[in-house]
Formats: sequence, C-alpha cells, structure tokens
Amino acid sequence: MLDFLSTVAYAEPTAETMPAGAGYMPIIWLVVMFAVFYFMLIRPQKKQEKKQKEMLAALQVGDKVVTIGGICGKIAKLKDDYVYIETGFVGNPNEKATLKLERSAIRTVETIHE
Repeated sequence: MLDFLSTVAYAEPTAETMPAGAGYMPIIWLVVMFAVFYFMLIRPQKKQEKKQKEMLAALQVGDKVVTIGGICGKIAKLKDDYVYIETGFVGNPNEKATLKLERSAIRTVETIHE
C-alpha cells in the first residue's frame, strides 16, 4: 500500500495525462499580464508625459505658473531651456524678484489661453 502511494505522489504529468493545450497556458498568462501592465501603467504614463511636453512647449510670456517646488509667479522671459519668473516684491514695490528656472521645473500653468 505504501509503495502505491509513493508512486502516485511523485508521478510526473505526461502527454497522456495533461489536457490538450495545457503547455501554452503559461505563455498566454504572460501575454495577458503584459497587456494589463501596458494598459494600466505604461499607457497612462506616456499620455501624461505627452501632455506635460505640450504644456511646456506652449508657455508664453505673462503666463502665471507654479513650479515643482511650489513657487508661484509670472513668466517674464523665455529662453530655449530656461524660464525667468517674477515672483513678487523684494522690499520695494518697484523691485521684483526674478528667478531663472529650467522649463522642466514648471508643474502647471494657471493662465487660460483662448
């Protein structure tokens, strides 16, 4: 009796005992998991990056912006890779602080263009 149980417990599946097409199941699951990751993670991230690039390309002088660090201000001057932002008073109302930032440091634009 023990001899019978040990042979059953360690029996390997063979072509006769496996259902038809069972060898393809791991491959199908890998494809399904990749599709889920693509539609849940990769695709939304690419859309967000595209939207951010379009927003940075459409910056104009006079736009009110918020930086990644939370600094609010108005764009005073634009260069290729840099943005100059006026942030407010330094002590004298006629004197404003101007910051030089990279374009990629802009998080949002609060000015609505029509």
